[in-house]
Amino acid sequence: MGVSGTGKSTIGTLLSNRLNIPFFDGDDYHPKENIAKMSSGKPLNDDDRKDWLLRLNILAFENSDKGAVIACSALKESYRTLLKKNIEDSVVFIYLKGSFQEVQERLRKRGGHFMPAALLQSQFETLEEPRNAMEIPISTPPDVLLETILNQLT
Repeated sequence: MGVSGTGKSTIGTLLSNRLNIPFFDGDDYHPKENIAKMSSGKPLNDDDRKDWLLRLNILAFENSDKGAVIACSALKESYRTLLKKNIEDSVVFIYLKGSFQEVQERLRKRGGHFMPAALLQSQFETLEEPRNAMEIPISTPPDVLLETILNQLT
């Protein structure tokens, strides 16, 4: 979890490969309306996100026996509550944390994503840092970050 540009997809893919479980990018499950709204520079609100979060919860539930890695911003505590509904004991949130400046620089370098860098401020404004999550700084190189996560999971 984390704001756009923190490396959720990159780290999620690495983690799923090491754990030999499926990876799902939450961005792939946004309805067309959400993508169009973000693409036009408008931030999503709670109502926009609700069905998307419920779909990701179903996906997590469907994979709860074998496990899965799901990349999702999960910006608010209420969103995380929806994501772990009926599977509370099997969900671990990994918070990829970075400063506005760090993430903004990453977004400047990234191309081809529907979420414009201009929406980053709205994500930071929406973000409620998690109380019960593994917190990992994004300044850590991906291979070290992956090992840190794996060590903390065991």
